Amino acid sequence: MNKAIFEKMVEFYNNNAATHNYIFGIIWNDNVYMVKTTSTILAHVLKLDKASRGKGYCLRFKPNRKIKEMLMGKNTRLICSKEMFTEVVNNSKYNKGEIFEKLVTELYGQVWCKDNVPFTDDGDLTVDKTKYQIKFEGASFITEKQMVRMESEMSRQVS
Repeated sequence: MNKAIFEKMVEFYNNNAATHNYIFGIIWNDNVYMVKTTSTILAHVLKLDKASRGKGYCLRFKPNRKIKEMLMGKNTRLICSKEMFTEVVNNSKYNKGEIFEKLVTELYGQVWCKDNVPFTDDGDLTVDKTKYQIKFEGASFITEKQMVRMESEMSRQVS
């Protein structure tokens, strides 16, 4: 892993995110859990991965067993069985991340609708005036190409 790129991408994401609160979705012992946490753990739970279609590197939430064990020691809540989750995903036009976001949103008594609001503008869910980004296993945070484009746009706005 290129540690310098990883650290720069985590720092850039943190500096530009609309929220520093997260709800991560993980599969553990054949169940789907949500884990509420903050950005203080991002450097411990994210990986530098290859982005698709020539976009350089990507920050991705791909927790291994050790990371999942650490997350299970945080503020966790059972969402459903892995079997039920898989069935819902298979019978939907939405992917795992979108279904997880929908289940969490509905758990808080809110109506979910798919959106494409940038991470710099808002969270995915607001509960008791606290904004959260919601990420399920395999989710990407930002690509290197996206970061470079945003840096360029920000430098143009300053000049």
